[in-house]
Amino acid sequence: MSEIIPVQSTAIQLSSLPPLPEIMLPAVNQFIAALGIPREVLASDEDIEYAWIGLPRELRSISTINLRGELIARMCIAVSVGLFDSAINYAWNASILQLREKVKNFGLPIVAQILQKDFEEKHLLDLQDSQLLELCLKLNLATEDGYFFLDQCRDTRNNFSAAHPTIGQLNDRQFTAFLNSCVNYALAESSSPRGVDIAAFISAVKSSRFAEGQCLLWQERLNATHDAQRGLLFGTIHGIYCDPSTLEPARLNIIDLYAYYKEKLTSAIRSNLINRHSEYLAKGDIQRHAISQQFFEKIGLLNLLNESEKHTLISKAITQLWNVHQGWNNFHNEPPFAERLAELSRQGSLPVSIQEEFVEKVVGCYIGNESGSSRKAEPFYEEMIREFSPKEIQHMVEIQQKKSSLVAHRIVSNSICRKRFQQALKLIDASSVPDAVRVSYENFLVQKRSS
Repeated sequence: MSEIIPVQSTAIQLSSLPPLPEIMLPAVNQFIAALGIPREVLASDEDIEYAWIGLPRELRSISTINLRGELIARMCIAVSVGLFDSAINYAWNASILQLREKVKNFGLPIVAQILQKDFEEKHLLDLQDSQLLELCLKLNLATEDGYFFLDQCRDTRNNFSAAHPTIGQLNDRQFTAFLNSCVNYALAESSSPRGVDIAAFISAVKSSRFAEGQCLLWQERLNATHDAQRGLLFGTIHGIYCDPSTLEPARLNIIDLYAYYKEKLTSAIRSNLINRHSEYLAKGDIQRHAISQQFFEKIGLLNLLNESEKHTLISKAITQLWNVHQGWNNFHNEPPFAERLAELSRQGSLPVSIQEEFVEKVVGCYIGNESGSSRKAEPFYEEMIREFSPKEIQHMVEIQQKKSSLVAHRIVSNSICRKRFQQALKLIDASSVPDAVRVSYENFLVQKRSS
């Protein structure tokens, strides 16, 4: 199989050539008659004409001039004289050469890493066509659809091309379908993803904190590879993050990489992360499971966890905030705990099981006590209150009716806390107040205005 020799794009402007019946077909028929062999050894005039008419449409999809080379030129000439068995052989050889080029562009050393064995150019050239297709599928250089159709072409080429004794002849429609598959799944797409050197990537992540521009470089390399390898690498660094022995600089590097891809993570990558996280719990690896929870929190994807896990994380954050709020130096200590709870609340809706506790503690911290409240923490409380769902607003309005609630006691017994609670109510959009508590909501505001 020779290398692809490029030709000028004008060489395939078939629509500018005279119609076949006027030039080629009479000559072909005269030649067959002169040899004294049956006309049926070649495709019929009608099949040749229709195959020729369909060629420009298929070849226009080959966007790169370099791929319209020697083999494609030979294919066109073979079509013009009705040698469809030769034409499909040329088209197939051009496809195989392009698939090999894609593998080389991906990176032979990286292929060796993935296959976990030596893989040099000689190994690539030694691959049978079926093995090359399987490798392209594994590297995601061919889609499942592409693999299916190209494998069909491989069978057709083996049984109906000039490369082997044929078991029959193809007509124009069968040839055009063959060429269409070769073009769509091998020749039309000129761009080739480049693999990421797995060993170098992991070494860079684990060695030290990313230097300026280093994170951007690895993001670009991850962008250049395909979804399958990207998924493998993201799963690997999640495992590194959850390893208790991993140092903090490496964890920060991993968070940086994930933060960039947060909105671009495919469903397969997200599913893999959830499966890995759940597997830690299934194996009883509590330490890695806890670190993995922290990982989901840091990258802002708590919504991927189940309701029970989200409840546990948010409940702990609420408890820590409330304990600090109850402490002697709460005005100074509250802000970081309020900020963390606000970050958690931004990551999707809260589990129903934690909403009432969440509302009561956030409102309780916001209204403060007889000495006042933490002003530096106020922006976080106000942000959370403004984002209350209708059900959470209902819990908020009903707080004052709870006899055993410390927050309710402050509202009832302390004028400063009552005014702060009124301010909290004003942060809410009145249209979001549920009908079940609308009267209580309006009465409280009226009562405070008239007092």
